[in-house]
Amino acid sequence: MQLTDLTAVRLLDGYRTGEFSPVEVTEEALERARHGLPEVNAFVRLTEEDALARARESAARWRRGEPAGLVDGVPVTVKDVLLLRGHPTLRGSKTVAEQGAWDEDAPPVARLRAHGAVFLGKTTTPEFGWKGVTDSPLTGITRNPYDPTRTAGGSSGGSAAAVALGAGPLSLGTDGGGSIRIPAAFCGIFGLKPTYGRVPLYPASAFGTLSHTGPMTRDAADAALLLDVIGAPDPRDWSALPPAPGSFREALKGGVRGLRVAYSPSLGGQVAVQPAVAAAVRRAVAVLAGLGAYVEEADPDFSDPVDAFHTLWFTGAARLAQNLPPHRRQVLDPGLREICARGARMSALDYLAAVDVRTNLGRRMGRFHERYDLLVTPTLPITAFEAGREVPERSAHRRWTGWTPFTYPFNLTQQPAASVPVGLDGAGLPAGMQIVAARHRDDLVLRAAHALYAAGAAGVAGPGSA
Repeated sequence: MQLTDLTAVRLLDGYRTGEFSPVEVTEEALERARHGLPEVNAFVRLTEEDALARARESAARWRRGEPAGLVDGVPVTVKDVLLLRGHPTLRGSKTVAEQGAWDEDAPPVARLRAHGAVFLGKTTTPEFGWKGVTDSPLTGITRNPYDPTRTAGGSSGGSAAAVALGAGPLSLGTDGGGSIRIPAAFCGIFGLKPTYGRVPLYPASAFGTLSHTGPMTRDAADAALLLDVIGAPDPRDWSALPPAPGSFREALKGGVRGLRVAYSPSLGGQVAVQPAVAAAVRRAVAVLAGLGAYVEEADPDFSDPVDAFHTLWFTGAARLAQNLPPHRRQVLDPGLREICARGARMSALDYLAAVDVRTNLGRRMGRFHERYDLLVTPTLPITAFEAGREVPERSAHRRWTGWTPFTYPFNLTQQPAASVPVGLDGAGLPAGMQIVAARHRDDLVLRAAHALYAAGAAGVAGPGSA
């Protein structure tokens, strides 16, 4: 048994019975992280001394039968856009100075600390999380554990790669247009973008209410556990939701029998999907039907909102760079510098017109979910492409949004959406299925995903074993 292949739920069972200790698990997770450092490049830094100290403290608590919380002793990684007390948060940018007190945790990090989690390190991100792949002027290229010539996706690519490698079963990611779900799909893990506000965020994202924080894990049960920990309000985030009405772990037990599921293979013919991805998603949808869900092929009633998304995204990027002097702007990722310039040319009226599109889309999806409990799509129309590129070679698109048409609409609407690994393509690369629910119904997304894992229809062979 490899401890690094176990879920957080299984690790906690082992701690409870004394089968193994948080120190053993942390040492093995750190070894996996170190092993993947040169080739995959998932980490900005490892916090080894702190991790082992926290693991020893956790082991002592478990020996006394007094765990500190729900994830005591479980190794966790944190995307390097979220504050981790005692360590710099550089956001993938040479414009951020390492010097400083760094004396505050982001809200979900603070919750994990209170629950006894062991922090292994900070994971890589493109600069300020601006794109759907993970490379930056600061840390270079993050690669896919399944094939290091391919991208891990982004912007939470380091977190996805870390979980896939076995360097901790839990990670915190952020998602402003797909940044949890994209790398989860490419790296064969589970990723959940919760309803906006379910997980508080501080400092606020420059991308505003597009940006969500959520779990990246080995399976849906681990995500439910993590969401029970981090899904609590924090006074630093005025937009945070009140506590959830119940435990997300308890909600897993409901199954899918009787749920009304809309299956949209291509958003009404708007998206060309690779055959291997389409087939994998179709098989998983058939499993949902076999488990008792009422499945109907149906498309949500909207056209591609990419122009409105670009307006909101590019103006957010411009805000990021607004106070940088010219010589500092020159060290930004060239693609980020380009969209900052585009955003700076947009007017308040442009922005408000994009908000109108967003409002209409939210209304349409609200009505859609009166008819259907869940919407199922591919997470992405493709599997992982060449590392070091924003778009696949020979793509007709210039920006990352061209190959992510299933993800960013649900940032505009703030709905919960997850990526579930449902198979491998002919090259051994993971494919993902997206499950979307109405706002505040994170429980339904997790229930459906968990049902697929329980049925053996979710999860893929780990890197090197496919």
